Amino acid sequence: MTDDAVDAAKPVKTLLGPAEIRDLAEMLGVNPTKKLGQNFVIDGNTVRRIVKVARVAPDDTVVEVGPGLGSLTLGMLEVGASVVAVEIDDRLAEQLPLTVELMQPGARLTVIRADALKITELPGDPTRLVANLPYNVSVPVLLYLLEHFASIRAGVVMVQAEVGERLAAPPGNKIYGSPSVKAAWYGDFRTAGKVSRQVFWPVPNVDSILIAFDRRPRPLESDELRLKTFALIDAAFQQRRKMLRQSLSVVLGDSAAASTVMGAAGIDPTTRGEQLTVHDFLAIARVWAPA
Repeated sequence: MTDDAVDAAKPVKTLLGPAEIRDLAEMLGVNPTKKLGQNFVIDGNTVRRIVKVARVAPDDTVVEVGPGLGSLTLGMLEVGASVVAVEIDDRLAEQLPLTVELMQPGARLTVIRADALKITELPGDPTRLVANLPYNVSVPVLLYLLEHFASIRAGVVMVQAEVGERLAAPPGNKIYGSPSVKAAWYGDFRTAGKVSRQVFWPVPNVDSILIAFDRRPRPLESDELRLKTFALIDAAFQQRRKMLRQSLSVVLGDSAAASTVMGAAGIDPTTRGEQLTVHDFLAIARVWAPA
């Protein structure tokens, strides 16, 4: 067999491995920092697992936040999806298209250099969100994108395990809190598997988890009532050990007013926030601020 034949028989490498990740980081002068929550995935099997769990298909346009060096990006492009990558780091944003063109020529990638918490439009009306979200901003970024981009119907995010479990927690659970209720406003959130620390470089000091979600077919209510509902949620969990007639008095006036509003909404004023569903908080908001 000739050398050319041997080269042709070798499988084409379409994903980044540990060596490529480290080489790229060194070339760009990128030193992963805890401040930016930078932990790059170096395992191809994990990348393909995330893409599979997220049900990414060739006709999907996927928005990815914080693509970093491109591990997950290449995994989604590998199945034929179109990816819109939002990257705040100029060095990473400039390099990503070059990496993709080298490893998967012709793949459909658009890079947006921006802070994900400030973007107001995205090309292609992305249908899915798939991302390894920086631990320090994971919940704000997730809620912001769901608020501003109604085209996102489903997705999977990898976040710190503690944060992810809180997002997916049901009412009555001790870790159920403000993120749980606000996420439920947009749809159904559920855990979709743990991720080993060893698939990251550098190895983080916390565990990671996959959180899958499906958006509600229709919004629960108007944006005005969403803001009212979220104000109630914030007040309830800022003083989560207090009865709601006390914690909600901050926004409803006083304990007597809170009791009246809650009674009209069919909610016991002596309950606590962790016992209420998003629909319960919405019921209170409707009485408090009728349309």
